[in-house]
Amino acid sequence: MKTNGASLFRRRFDLPLARDATGRFLTWITALMVYLAALALAGTLLVSDMAGRWDRGLAGGLTVQVAPLAEAGAASLEERVETAVKVLSATPGVTAATTLTPEDTARLLEPWLGPAAADPLLPMPRLIDVVTDGTVDTRALDERLGAEAPGSTLDDHAVWLSDLRAFASALQIAALGIVLLIGGAAVVAVVFAVRSGLAIHRHVVELLHLMGATDRYVARQFEAHVMNLTLKGGLLGLGLAAATLAGIHHASAGLRAGLLPDTALAPWQWLTLAAVPAAACLLAVVTARWTVLRTLVTLP
Repeated sequence: MKTNGASLFRRRFDLPLARDATGRFLTWITALMVYLAALALAGTLLVSDMAGRWDRGLAGGLTVQVAPLAEAGAASLEERVETAVKVLSATPGVTAATTLTPEDTARLLEPWLGPAAADPLLPMPRLIDVVTDGTVDTRALDERLGAEAPGSTLDDHAVWLSDLRAFASALQIAALGIVLLIGGAAVVAVVFAVRSGLAIHRHVVELLHLMGATDRYVARQFEAHVMNLTLKGGLLGLGLAAATLAGIHHASAGLRAGLLPDTALAPWQWLTLAAVPAAACLLAVVTARWTVLRTLVTLP
């Protein structure tokens, strides 16, 4: 018997592993685990991309809202908007203060109010987009705006942006935990399948030993078998995950962009997902090798 140079990708096995019922079990459990891991990883990538857009679009910014007032003797909305802009322009740390037109405000509110957002009879607040260098005393500025331009409120993006970052981080940690749990379950499944195969074919293994086969030769038999099964299951799971993500993107395409983040994955993100079956296959092969060698040492 030739025990050296056995290829990991050989199609002929000295052990009749292909007839084991555990093979079908390992293929389907791998497909399920890769499917769940790919979805969890895709969620992590989408959340990370969304958090990056939040940082780029909202960091270092403020929004001032000037609401219409019905009190008698109150200054007009336009006058109070002009006053608020003057206060902002005179504030140290404010680099720009741009008043949004009623049409711009209507477009921002359209995802929630629909076409009614453009109704000129609807009392809409005026919004002022403020850009800062990060050194503005927002509390003092809010008090000054309320005193000089009644009906004005200051929204500091940094306050709720930090909450969104914390939420995104929590989602990423949860997804990572799911992937680790799936990896642990995959290891357990491979250990079970390999030990079952060793128990079923124990007499064949003993015969191979008598013929001069080493433990590493037997281990390579199981490695090749497990690799074939997990690769098939991994590709199946990845295909199901891709179909699921494509369905989610298709379903969300008809919704307005203001309600949901973009669910489309970039090409590099798809390549990252494609590495999940390869990682599962590598983990299974290493686990199979360790399990076989460790188990054979205990055999008489």
